[in-house]
Amino acid sequence: MLGPTPDTSAKPVTPIGSLGVGYVVPYDFALDRELWRWVPEPVNLLLTRTPHHRLPVSVSQAESVSDPAVLTGCALSVIETSPDVVAYACTSGSFVHGPAGELALRVALQAAGVPHAVTTSGALVDAVQALGSRRLAVATPYDAMVTARLRQFLGEHGIEVVTTSYLGLTERIWALDYHEVAALVRRSVTPECDAVFLSCTNVPSYDVIAPLEQELGIPVLTANQVTLWAALRVLGLGLVGRGQALAELAAPRPADELQEEAR
Repeated sequence: MLGPTPDTSAKPVTPIGSLGVGYVVPYDFALDRELWRWVPEPVNLLLTRTPHHRLPVSVSQAESVSDPAVLTGCALSVIETSPDVVAYACTSGSFVHGPAGELALRVALQAAGVPHAVTTSGALVDAVQALGSRRLAVATPYDAMVTARLRQFLGEHGIEVVTTSYLGLTERIWALDYHEVAALVRRSVTPECDAVFLSCTNVPSYDVIAPLEQELGIPVLTANQVTLWAALRVLGLGLVGRGQALAELAAPRPADELQEEAR
């Protein structure tokens, strides 16, 4: 027997999580909990993973998890939950084939029926431009070859990479602790850079961003941070991240609203 109808007169019309962000991540992604810390209450994160491959972190792995056919399959899965935007949340997978490859991934997602699509590397370019940065330091957990691909990708977008540092890891990147992450960022920074980017969506970073920005005096961008920032912008929302430069940027109007005005 059903109980009495609850009184909803003093509650929001729509429930918490009424807006959806689909999040396509590589099969070895391990930082689900950290993502939620950037997300405001109206948003629900809807994660799906690429198929498993027995590959070390490398150019080959980046290519395997960024196959447009793989992304199409992931998109068809996540759009069953009706997300408002879908993010391909893999830095190396979205820069490994350059700007044309990044665009192809967004096209593949939208062809599968995704209303709006963003990628980590595309979001990075947008974030750097939104902050007015020109000279970037780059810190990665990758090997030299993957790091070089990132540098090339940014250069093709007109972003100068003044220095890089990398760890050469091939697995368990998510196991890095905050002391190791902060040390990696510090090693990459020089007086010539006006921002620093910490690559890889499997690198834990939330709690080091604000302290490092205060210490270094420049914006500290990280892979999951920029990805969620770009996805939330589509919804007209900003990041939750006190003391993080990217979270302080004013949220734009929702993409759907702007498109309606243009008609």
